[in-house]
Amino acid sequence: MTYAFALLGATGFTGGLTADYLAAHAPAATSWTIAGRDRARLDSVVDRIAAAGGTVPSVTVADVTDTDSLRRLAESTGVLATTVGPYAAHGGPVVAACAEAGTDYCDLTGEPEFVDRMWLDHHATAERTGARLVHACGFDSVPHDLGVLHTVKQLPSDVPITIRGYVRASADFSGGTFQSALGAFAGFRSSRNTANERRRLEGRPEGRRVRGLPERPGRGVGGSGWALPLPTIDPQVVLRSARSLPAYGPDFAYGHYVQFQRLPVAVGAAVGTGAVVVGAQVPPIRTALARVKSAGDGPSEAKRARSWFRVQFEADAPGTRLVTEAAGGDPGYTETARMLGESVFALAFDDLPETAGQVTTAVAMGDALLERLPYFRTL
Repeated sequence: MTYAFALLGATGFTGGLTADYLAAHAPAATSWTIAGRDRARLDSVVDRIAAAGGTVPSVTVADVTDTDSLRRLAESTGVLATTVGPYAAHGGPVVAACAEAGTDYCDLTGEPEFVDRMWLDHHATAERTGARLVHACGFDSVPHDLGVLHTVKQLPSDVPITIRGYVRASADFSGGTFQSALGAFAGFRSSRNTANERRRLEGRPEGRRVRGLPERPGRGVGGSGWALPLPTIDPQVVLRSARSLPAYGPDFAYGHYVQFQRLPVAVGAAVGTGAVVVGAQVPPIRTALARVKSAGDGPSEAKRARSWFRVQFEADAPGTRLVTEAAGGDPGYTETARMLGESVFALAFDDLPETAGQVTTAVAMGDALLERLPYFRTL
């Protein structure tokens, strides 16, 4: 193994921010590499990092369409992070290379079908080789998965626990995220079939119950504002963590919502999202929607500085009601780069539980990542 960690996709917008974060916070003697198919663009990233005084990476040429280059990259490093999306289109060969090599893997995907397909295709191999395959290491789904873990840690582990997460944010999300969402909207039927296949093979924990709450609109945290079910990958990740970790109790339930202060705004958001979902089913409309925001687009530094997120978790257990919070700055870019960067550092350097196969952030890195990230508190 030549490198402590590698970053694939460092020439993209979010990948570039992640490269800058890794360079600024890695120990000075760390050997790491950035990878991609365009050496000239990779060299420009190295020059930018060197000028900023960061820990300078080497350059590795690798292409997601070249399985030999991905195999060599995976075999050369302890951890491989990738920001190359949409992951359904570009991520599978990277996961396969890491699973075969026994290399830890992390990404920024929010695509449920991709995650389920990778479990079906590569979980068993990764269990055999010892690789940890950790998806959703950005705003999808670190604040939610780790926020629920932080909340559960404040409660007894032998009682039923119900938690509702309420998301608020003011930010611009990446072109890659928008493209991935369109793909997910267009593939509902395929995604459902893949999820059912995984569910059939994966099984459920014995002697414990873990379930999602009914997806119904209602009031927000503490009875304020208005909340709509938020059908992202985040509740799926939370429930997978709960199935794996007995600390979530004998009967755990989770609901995931976006919160609005005013009812007309909530109604408008529901109607707008519904229109996009319907439009994504029609190929010409989906093509037109895809032109709205291209992968690689991103907001200015000034706009990112004004952006923020806040997720409040309302927990109920017998005799106890608790509210916790995960909050930070720009979720789609600045904080996502930090979340992925600290996930890489945790996998590369921290003393973590013995796990292998496809695992969540809470299962693979829970306590270590809670300590590394400044977002979480009990109100």
